[in-house]
Amino acid sequence: MTVTVETLDKLERRITLTLAADEINREVESRLKKLARTVKADGFRPGKVPLSVVAQRYGYSVHYEVMNDKVGQAFAEAANEAKLRVAGAPRIAQKDGAPDGQIAFDATFEVYPDVRIGDLTGAEIERVSTEVTEAAIDKTVEILRKQRRTFAQRPAAEGAAEADRVTIDFEGKIDGEPFAGGKAEGFQFVIGEGQMLEQFDRAVRGMKVGESKTFPLQFPADYHGQEVAGKEADFLVSMKKIEAQHLPEVDEAFVKSLGLADGTVAALREDVKRNLEREVKFRVQARNKAAVMDALVKACELDVPKALVDGEVERMTAAAREDLKKRGVKDADKAPIPAEIFQPQAERRVRLGLVVAELVRANGLQAKPEQLQAHIEEVAQSYEKPAEVMRWYLSDRQRMAEVEAVVIENNVTQHVLGLAKVVDKTVPFDELMSA
Repeated sequence: MTVTVETLDKLERRITLTLAADEINREVESRLKKLARTVKADGFRPGKVPLSVVAQRYGYSVHYEVMNDKVGQAFAEAANEAKLRVAGAPRIAQKDGAPDGQIAFDATFEVYPDVRIGDLTGAEIERVSTEVTEAAIDKTVEILRKQRRTFAQRPAAEGAAEADRVTIDFEGKIDGEPFAGGKAEGFQFVIGEGQMLEQFDRAVRGMKVGESKTFPLQFPADYHGQEVAGKEADFLVSMKKIEAQHLPEVDEAFVKSLGLADGTVAALREDVKRNLEREVKFRVQARNKAAVMDALVKACELDVPKALVDGEVERMTAAAREDLKKRGVKDADKAPIPAEIFQPQAERRVRLGLVVAELVRANGLQAKPEQLQAHIEEVAQSYEKPAEVMRWYLSDRQRMAEVEAVVIENNVTQHVLGLAKVVDKTVPFDELMSA
């Protein structure tokens, strides 16, 4: 078969496909006969419906189905013959002027680009590392204590202080008018833990049960509530209850309450250290991987198939709708989500996907079985029952595909870091964890 490929743009191509009308008609008749064996119609026994009745009722849909199948098959054969790597589904349009007995179609489509990877030895990439210090372990132990703290009511004569849990009623007004979300009764928060704006936090310090006070509060310009951002409100606060917190001592009883069989403080600190090192490793990998991907985007020149970008936009839009559903948003399926908000990120994802695929192909960076196993084992150690987590991963192809993608990206990261000019930087533990 001789296939003529017409170049329309950088990646856009067109092929003309021709099908024999007799072949289409024979296939339609064959499928209608097969359908007649099972179709039901009033006045006829099953399997005895005349072919003319079946054709009248189902002829159009069967013909459409046959045309789709035949055109799809013809396109696949033509693309294979021309050795084309087709990106996305082709656009098919019937063409006028076909010879007698023939039906002609134009198939317009995009092909994958040639990926040209620049000289990575000239790329400068920042590689970060972080040490798990004793201070980081202390901070984590303190978090564990707070997770198991208790509260006891303070004597009436004592005012609210740092780390106390207070119960208040409050009402805020802007220019004398109430605003949405500005009023609550029986509201609880812990002073000094950042649950409230700092001005609000300071205002309740020192208040006693039964006291009320009014104070001004300036909302930040970047406050998440758009309707009040940058505005000043007057708040009336009434103190209902003050409770002092009690943190458990870090002793054997506390350690055993965390599920450690060896109830020593040393064992607790060692366990915390292992968990922090594992978390730090994953975060450092993610940050270094992002730096490598940025370098790859800059170093590689390629045209990106629009069809692949459109497909990625559709997936991102669907994911956004699913997220809205989980958040309880009404009519999430109908919510207006402009496709253009995802366009830059979708294009970057497609571009990186093509570059990474070329690096993997050219340098043998595919995920090895032992790498997959090691990654799953490492992730599983973060859970209470690692063996169950490993079975959960290994029993599902989709989950294993996700693991494979992570391992391949790690391989690419190490490969690029081995070529590039690496600038090592030590990042403080708190900075890494808060990023």
